[in-house]
Amino acid sequence: MLDDALSVAGKFFDLPTREKMKLMSNDVHKPVRCGTSLKDGIDKVQFWRVFLKHYAHPLKDWIHLWPQNPPDYREKMGRYCEEVKKVGLEVMEAVIESLGLKNPTNLTKKIEDGMQVMAVNCYPPCPEPEIALGLPPHSDYSCLTILYQSCPGLEIMDFEDGTWKAIPHIPGALQVHVGDHFEVLSNGLYKSVVHRATLNSVRTRISITCLFSLGIDDKMESAIELVDDQHPQKYRESSFRDFLNFLANNDIAEGKNFIDILKI
Repeated sequence: MLDDALSVAGKFFDLPTREKMKLMSNDVHKPVRCGTSLKDGIDKVQFWRVFLKHYAHPLKDWIHLWPQNPPDYREKMGRYCEEVKKVGLEVMEAVIESLGLKNPTNLTKKIEDGMQVMAVNCYPPCPEPEIALGLPPHSDYSCLTILYQSCPGLEIMDFEDGTWKAIPHIPGALQVHVGDHFEVLSNGLYKSVVHRATLNSVRTRISITCLFSLGIDDKMESAIELVDDQHPQKYRESSFRDFLNFLANNDIAEGKNFIDILKI
């Protein structure tokens, strides 16, 4: 199933440019769009990648908007979306349980009914990988992110010393990142993972990223059980739509991160 998802992703990026152009858009609010940088021709720094982003839950509401080419994209990527959501829900339930919240069921249900966004990325070989950007350092807005990559290229920042650590490519292994909204929920006990995409001069790297969050207008806030006189509230509440509005008005390549505007 993992191989099938990578395969149809590769087939999509191999399509002629005119075919991919049908989905090109700078509107970050669109449920399905293709591009290179976040806002092509607008952002000051352009990235060395091509991406396809689309909503995936409920699958029946969105799959008809996904690419029709390659012909098996919807079937194989759809199956991956359904299976990775099961994994994501198990992990998110465990994270919520670990925080010791008094009534976790309501939050778990909101997450189960919430947004699932797929970001499928292609990083072609780069003649000068040391001076180009795949993706700049950032954390994900999500509660949780699950990523599958075809080869090495993902790096995460070590919070202890600020150095970058390369994540090895283990066939069949999924990378799991805590996102901004779980940092907010935990009032800082969990930290969203700062990561970046590096490039190489030899081979194309494909990553399939699945981001889970509450519903588009549902606000994530710090759990009241984790806020007291010794642990004051550290973050403002926010929604996925708030993040999209932030993305529309900022350039993350300039170091502007969503979590920073949430900190009190």
